Amino acid sequence: MDEYQQNIEQETLKMARRIVNEFLSLPEVEVRLLADIIEKRTAKKGEVFIKEGQVCDSIIYVTQGIARQFYYKNGVDITEHFTSEGQFLYCIESMYLQKPTSLMAEALEPLTYYKMNYLKLKELTRKSIGIAQWYIKLLEFDGLVSQEKADVMRFESASERYEHFLKYYPEAARRASSQHIASYLVMTRESLSRVRAGKL
Repeated sequence: MDEYQQNIEQETLKMARRIVNEFLSLPEVEVRLLADIIEKRTAKKGEVFIKEGQVCDSIIYVTQGIARQFYYKNGVDITEHFTSEGQFLYCIESMYLQKPTSLMAEALEPLTYYKMNYLKLKELTRKSIGIAQWYIKLLEFDGLVSQEKADVMRFESASERYEHFLKYYPEAARRASSQHIASYLVMTRESLSRVRAGKL
């Protein structure tokens, strides 16, 4: 094995350890199992790296940049979610059911991420109790985040939604466009401006 390949493997192992440590600590042998199925990828600013009609086959972990997931409703671009460094991104229905997605992903900045193939990860959960526990932690966390967002959108006012967004998604609040933030918060750009000015 040449030096370049060794460096790639060490970088991948380091990243696998970082991904695992988001939720728990695992023995090195199990971290190496995860390292075997992760792949480094990049996307240019503005690149849609998960496209409509494509099957989302992987869980993505962002290490540099920020991305958004979005869909079209009656021809209108709707932002569903933001993902920045140290966070995960995937299209749940498409990945679980292996069906084409209507939820796309776009790099809002030059993006570096690692992808874990879903089917390979599922196979690993059958071989490794540690990986299975990590996967359960990821799903539990994602479920709580999704429920919290649904509750915020249903029950909170526009200003409360914005305050929640600032608290829990500070990177997106700082780096995403007003158009995308307003869409995510289910309000117009004019309403977002009034909320920011304290007039709503």
